[in-house]
Amino acid sequence: MFGENETDNEQTFGVVVNDEEQYSIWPQGRDLPAGWRQEGFTGTREACLEHVGEVWTDMRPLSLRQDMDRTGISG
Repeated sequence: MFGENETDNEQTFGVVVNDEEQYSIWPQGRDLPAGWRQEGFTGTREACLEHVGEVWTDMRPLSLRQDMDRTGISG
């Protein structure tokens, strides 16, 4: 996954998000998997995970949240 001399502490990561508004981190410079896009935050692995913890406050997928809103189910 990493270059020959790279570790998690030396590697730069980016926060990525998919169409269901689920978050993850991904090593910078690598092609993103299908269905994922850059969220805009980059940094160390730890900084990215901290950012995800701050912005991803509702772990339910977007489609579930929308269905619950439509049917009047509170989450």
